[in-house]
Amino acid sequence: MQSQMRKLKYHVATSLDGFIAREDDTVDFFPADLPPILDYFDTLASAYDTVVMGRGTYEPGLKVGMTDPYPSLETYVVSRTLKESPNPRVHLVREDPIGFVRELKTRPGARTDMSRIVRAAQLSVAKDIYLCGGGTLAGALFDAGLIDEVLIKLNPVLIGSGKGVAPRLPRQVDLELLSTKTYRTGLVLLHYAVKR
Repeated sequence: MQSQMRKLKYHVATSLDGFIAREDDTVDFFPADLPPILDYFDTLASAYDTVVMGRGTYEPGLKVGMTDPYPSLETYVVSRTLKESPNPRVHLVREDPIGFVRELKTRPGARTDMSRIVRAAQLSVAKDIYLCGGGTLAGALFDAGLIDEVLIKLNPVLIGSGKGVAPRLPRQVDLELLSTKTYRTGLVLLHYAVKR
C-alpha cells in the first residue's frame, strides 16, 4: 500500500486586518484567552508531529531563552543567517526550503491510532506538518503549491500595520472553507483547504 503524503498546514494567528505581527515582530496585541489556547495545544498534540518555521518566527522565543519552543514536535527552522542551532533538537534548513518541505511531506511521520474513534481494526493516520507563522516563508510555500490547509485564528483587534499572513504572493491562492469555530472572547478559528 502506497503511503499518503502528509499535509502541510499553515496554522497562524492574525489581527482582524490580517497582520501576524507588528513591524518589529512583536505580537503583544494577541489576547491570552484560555479556551483558544487549550484548543491550540490539543491540536498540536493530536494533529502534528513536525513543525517548520522561519527564523523570524523562531527568534523572539530565542531572545528570551526558549531554544526548543515545541519539544513534542520535530522542529525545523529555515534560516540562511543562523550559523548553528542553539538546541540539538532544532534542525536548521539553510538551503532550498521548498525542496526540503516537499521531501518532508513524503516522510511517513508519526501515526495516530484512530481505532478508539472509528471502530475499525488497526486504523491509523499520519500526523501532519505544522507551518508556524512566518508570512514570507508561507508565501514561498503557497507559491510552490505545498500548503494544503490554512487555519487562521482571527483575533478581534485592529493594529493598522504590520507583517502580513503571506506578503507578496506571486499568484492568487483560492481557499475552500472547511469549518469555523467562534469563541466567547470574539476570536474565530477559520479552517480552509487550499483549492487545487
